[in-house]
Amino acid sequence: MSRKQKRELYKIGCGAFLFLSGIVLPWIFSALSFIPYLAFALQLTAYLIVGLDVLAEAFSGIRNGQLFDENFLMAVATIGALLIGEYHEAVAVMLFYQIGEWFQRYAVGKSRASIAELMDIRPETATVERGENVETVDPEEVNIGEIIVVRAGERIPLDSVVVSGVSSLDTSALTGESFPRDVTAGDEVISGCINQTGLLRLRTTKVYSDSTVARILELVENASDKKAKVESFITRFSRIYTPTVCCLALLLFLVPSLIWGQWTLWGYRALSFLVVSCPCALVISVPLSFFGGIGAASRHGILVKGSNHLEQLAQTSTVVFDKTGTLTKGRFRVTEAMPVGVDKQTLLHTAALAEMHSNHPISRCVYETVDLSTLSAGECLHVEEKPGLGIVAEYHNRVIAAGNARLMALLGIRISTPALNGTSVHVAENNTYLGYLTVSDELKPDAKETLAALRRNGVKRTVLLTGDQQTAAEAIASQLSINELHAQLLPQDKVMHVERLLADKQDRQTLIYVGDGINDAPVLARADVGVAMGALGSDAAVEAADVVLMDDNPLKLALAIHISRRTLAIVRQNIVFALTVKLLVLGMVALGAAGMWLAVFADVGVSVIAILNAMRALNTKSF
Repeated sequence: MSRKQKRELYKIGCGAFLFLSGIVLPWIFSALSFIPYLAFALQLTAYLIVGLDVLAEAFSGIRNGQLFDENFLMAVATIGALLIGEYHEAVAVMLFYQIGEWFQRYAVGKSRASIAELMDIRPETATVERGENVETVDPEEVNIGEIIVVRAGERIPLDSVVVSGVSSLDTSALTGESFPRDVTAGDEVISGCINQTGLLRLRTTKVYSDSTVARILELVENASDKKAKVESFITRFSRIYTPTVCCLALLLFLVPSLIWGQWTLWGYRALSFLVVSCPCALVISVPLSFFGGIGAASRHGILVKGSNHLEQLAQTSTVVFDKTGTLTKGRFRVTEAMPVGVDKQTLLHTAALAEMHSNHPISRCVYETVDLSTLSAGECLHVEEKPGLGIVAEYHNRVIAAGNARLMALLGIRISTPALNGTSVHVAENNTYLGYLTVSDELKPDAKETLAALRRNGVKRTVLLTGDQQTAAEAIASQLSINELHAQLLPQDKVMHVERLLADKQDRQTLIYVGDGINDAPVLARADVGVAMGALGSDAAVEAADVVLMDDNPLKLALAIHISRRTLAIVRQNIVFALTVKLLVLGMVALGAAGMWLAVFADVGVSVIAILNAMRALNTKSF
């Protein structure tokens, strides 16, 4: 508990003591003539101790033209109660209002502290080798390509590649996974992880502002800026609701008083009406619920960039997947080589001469099967990578093409019919067909469970969009029981299919696209909710996405939907509960069946219950 919270609690305690003293003393010493005056002084002092800041806020709001907030309602209700001689009720309303506010601040503070502790991943310093010196500097002062040293127990300050050393990394703060990740020379590491065992020397690949840790912190800090529709509705609702109930309270006071008299009676009912009408329970609990839901997702390595996206996830009806790196590991291997007119080694060597100029996973798989020191064909004069087709590399006397069947058709080269157990890479040199390689990928371990979990969470339609060949895509779709498949797509084709799917769905349903590659960025941006694989996915995909899965586990998508639906359920519970109780008590107050004490419960009690319920969103467990 912070010092400010303790001070506020002490103030409430003093006010409560004086309030109770003002009630008990007249009962014990009723024979003493000065006791009523002492009781009044105690009640007035208690009122000022607990209510002075509320009165100041109300006055400030009036001066700035912001009349109808909770401070204004509390000030009018309690001052009115004092004027008609209801001292106990006036102090009780202000006292319990402050108790409710303290619970609210405590709940919000606890939620923020939980997320702050969870996201406490910003490294304070970086140890850099500069010449013969080792300097400790701010991570923002480290440039790309510099060598940093990370000892056991320290946090990795920037995205890097291991130069030397072997260690295990704790990635739980980023991915939600407790299982350590082993790294050695040549492995990529991301900032924010904790080095658990050995000394590591790393070469930085990004400046701090572009590193994973900085991007994560920025996403979490800005998440609350994008409000959900329910939050925006509650804000608009309160702007209309509060002036309306103030007018109704005024009418409740004036109309019966002018007809039947009894100004004090109707004034008391009108003031009780104002106390009940305060919209605190809704205004506080709804944003707190979304804040808790975003925090729960972050705890599991799911970064949601705004409350609006969390709300949309709860309405998911269609999920569209990319294949490579999303449902499959993206770790390809050459499983077959079928040469035509040349030997197998010549086919592999020629394919590698073209593919070595690309960073595509399939390209890397091809050229890594060959001893790179043997790849000599002179200087490469020109390289053209054709998205969704393949690559063409031009040497002094050789033009080598490696890609899919459509690339060969574009070049006018007749090909052999490939096998059906993977992706085929056709190879040609100087327009002469040399054969094909079969490259296979593996499903991620949780891919099948992901599709099953999505169906359990109400997803009715699953679609696979891939640039891979039809046969390879059909094999994956069959294993996962995916409803719809479209293969051999260029990036613009994926956008076209997503546009069609968006047109087919109903208005209040959400279409999610899940991808990881740079060619997925346009589709991620076009979908209702774009979900990117954050650990191995491209920067462009992560930037374009609305949700980032930090450990590349597709099963986290089903968990994100589960968290969003639980959060929305809590929001609805609070709205229904708060409005039902308030409307019921408002009617009872207007009819004289309830007084200010019940009004206090309908305001403060409902707020506290709604806040405690909202905090449940932060503790959403994995299913």
